[in-house]
Amino acid sequence: MATTDHVEAVRDFNRFYTARMGLTRGSYARPLPEIRVLYELSQGTTEVAELRKALEIDPGQLSRVISKLEEQGLARKATSPLDARKQTVTLTEAGAERFAQMDAESADTLQAVLDELPDADEVVQAMRSLKAAIEPQGTLTLRDLEPGDLGWLVQRHGELYAREFGYDQSFERLVAKIAADFNPDTDRAWVAEIGGTKVGAILCVHHDDTTARLRTLLVEPKARGRGVGNTLVDTVIRHARASGYATLTLYTNDNLHPARRLYERAGFTLTEATPERAYGHEHVAQTWSLTLRP
Repeated sequence: MATTDHVEAVRDFNRFYTARMGLTRGSYARPLPEIRVLYELSQGTTEVAELRKALEIDPGQLSRVISKLEEQGLARKATSPLDARKQTVTLTEAGAERFAQMDAESADTLQAVLDELPDADEVVQAMRSLKAAIEPQGTLTLRDLEPGDLGWLVQRHGELYAREFGYDQSFERLVAKIAADFNPDTDRAWVAEIGGTKVGAILCVHHDDTTARLRTLLVEPKARGRGVGNTLVDTVIRHARASGYATLTLYTNDNLHPARRLYERAGFTLTEATPERAYGHEHVAQTWSLTLRP
C-alpha cells in the first residue's frame, strides 16, 4: 500500500517534471483537455463517442471543451452523414493551423530540453520504464512510421504467415513489393504499440481519386484478442472517409478466417472471389469492399 511518502514523492516529481520540461509555457499554457482534443482531431474527423473513448474523458467535460473550441473557430461539430444519431467533430482550417503551430512549439521546447541532457537516450528509456510500471498491461497506442518499421512489417509477415498458414517466400516478396511502393505523399501507415513494443501495423494506400486500399494488416500473436486489429482497421476507415474516398477495398484469402471476420464486422462485403494457387497453396483470393459515402 502506498504511503504518505510515496504520494509526496510522486507530487514532487510531477512538479519537477512540469517545470523542467516547460509544460507551463507556450502552447502548453492551453488547458490539457483542449490540447488532447486538438491532437485527436488532427488525426482526422472523428465521432464524439470515439473521441470520448480515446481520451477517457467525462462526457460533460468533453462537451464543454468542444463547445469552447467551436467558439474559438478551431473545431466544427456536425451530424454524421452515415448515422443521424451520431455527431462528428473536425478541425477547421484555423484549428489545423493552430494545432500545427502548437505541435511545432512543443517539439522545439522538448528538443531544447533534451539537447541539454548528457544522455537523452537514458532519460527516454527511464520514461518508458516508468510508463510500463504504471500500466503493467500496457496501453495500445498508434503512431506513424519510423525508420525500420517497413522492414519489420515485411519480416513479420513472412515469419508469421509461414508458421501459421504455411505460406512460402513468394508471400513475403509480395509484402516487400507493397512496402517498396509505399508513397508517404499519398499513403498512410500506422504502427500499433503496447508498452512501447510493436504489436501490429496497417497501411492505407491510394488507388485512385475515389478508392483507397487497406493493406498488410498485421497483429502479433501476443497481442491478439486485445482489440489491436479492430483499432487498426477502424483507423484506416476513419482516415479514408475523412480523406474523401468513396470506397475502401482490400485483398485477402478465404483461409485467413480471423481477418475475414474482422472485416465483416467492420462492414466490408465480399465483391469478388477467384480460385488460385499462390504462396504454395490452393485457395480462393477475395476482394472485399466498404462504401464510405454515396
